[in-house]
Amino acid sequence: MLNETSANGFHASEKPAPKKLKTQIVVVGGGAGGLELVRKLGTHYGREDFDIILVERNHTHIWKPLLHEVAAGSLDANLDEVGYRGHGHRWGYRFFLGNLEAIDREARQVVIAPILDDDGSELIGRHRIRYDWLVIAIGAVSNDFGTPGVRQHCLFLDSRREADRFRQKLLDHCLRVSRAEGADARVDIAIVGGGATGVELAAELFNAAAALKHYGLEVFDESRLRVTLIEAGPRILPALPEKLAEAAKSELENIGVRVAVNTKVMEVRAGEVVTDNGIIPADLKIWAAGVRGPDILKDIGGLETTRSNQLVVGPTLQTSRDERILAIGDCAFFVAPGETKPIPPRAQAAHQMAATAFMNIKALVSGKRNLTSFVYRDKGSLVSLSRYSTVGSLMGNLIGGRMAVEGRFARLVYISLYRMHLVAIHGWIRGLTLMAIGHVNQVIRPRLKLH
Repeated sequence: MLNETSANGFHASEKPAPKKLKTQIVVVGGGAGGLELVRKLGTHYGREDFDIILVERNHTHIWKPLLHEVAAGSLDANLDEVGYRGHGHRWGYRFFLGNLEAIDREARQVVIAPILDDDGSELIGRHRIRYDWLVIAIGAVSNDFGTPGVRQHCLFLDSRREADRFRQKLLDHCLRVSRAEGADARVDIAIVGGGATGVELAAELFNAAAALKHYGLEVFDESRLRVTLIEAGPRILPALPEKLAEAAKSELENIGVRVAVNTKVMEVRAGEVVTDNGIIPADLKIWAAGVRGPDILKDIGGLETTRSNQLVVGPTLQTSRDERILAIGDCAFFVAPGETKPIPPRAQAAHQMAATAFMNIKALVSGKRNLTSFVYRDKGSLVSLSRYSTVGSLMGNLIGGRMAVEGRFARLVYISLYRMHLVAIHGWIRGLTLMAIGHVNQVIRPRLKLH
């Protein structure tokens, strides 16, 4: 008797063995840390036995410390952004567009929310992605601290889209003022938060305003811009030594920024910011007064989170309740042994966390239990006041953060930070090529992006 043959050509007694599933490593978030990590993983493992997946809600990446330049129009993000699909093809990972909605730890799956088009129609339904190891790297968002009116009346700089929105509103107001009767017409801008983002944006706005007269707004210049920087603390730039913070304050005031310290925002209304020291008129209000984890992270998957929605991680960057889930960057809460404060939300911290997470994932995949503990090495802080000045401290905890730098040398170091980011996500050859292209663009491209 002949043996029965199945439809696929195999004898019933000779069914093929089921295909072995690839080890699947999922990284949610394509910011500085997440993008660097998937590049390292894709380069190391390739596609044959491993499936490296990046889940991100945006199509492209731009380095977050550059968003203030995008907002002011000083930087054309189209020239600096990185397309995830092309980057993934080059470096061996897959890109999935979508927003994280939930984590099913029991099934080891992430749930991705439905994707809608501009009119609200569903393009892709809710779906699940399996993981063997999961890394959360979705960054942080602005923290309004529950202040009334902030969400309704303030703009933020958490994403490229928000930076583009601010730039368009800024140009609209500048156009209105340039056509207004009377020389006393002004564009009033209030920036809440005297940290690096607020300070850098304030300076960049005056740089952009000075150039607008060359791009069609002949009767507009920096004298028609009125910027107020509002800080609740006793001084701006608390991460820098007091001497440098004072130098930055003096430079801001010299170019025309009003710096209001010891000023707490009580409420934000249409056309004004209400503080404990009075009312500040404002056509545009920017909130840059602190960060917190996105709302989606609050108790997600039963993981331990802080009041600010950050995922609690241990020394190996594994979450406290699940060793198969790691968190890096601004969404991770880690207090180093012997310290009282958590690792600060900085790009350099995300870069260092990505390196440690990469080493630990390699160890976990190979079955090793001796993992690397994360050690944050503070390289210092630098703040760029556009073309006017740059201040900061170098080396951080290596020499106690007492190496103060200003001027041209500080500017060169500041620029080098972005160049290091380019190398981290593109490799040396492509990174150096992009640096050269950037220099060419500075010569041949307009100083401002006005569309």
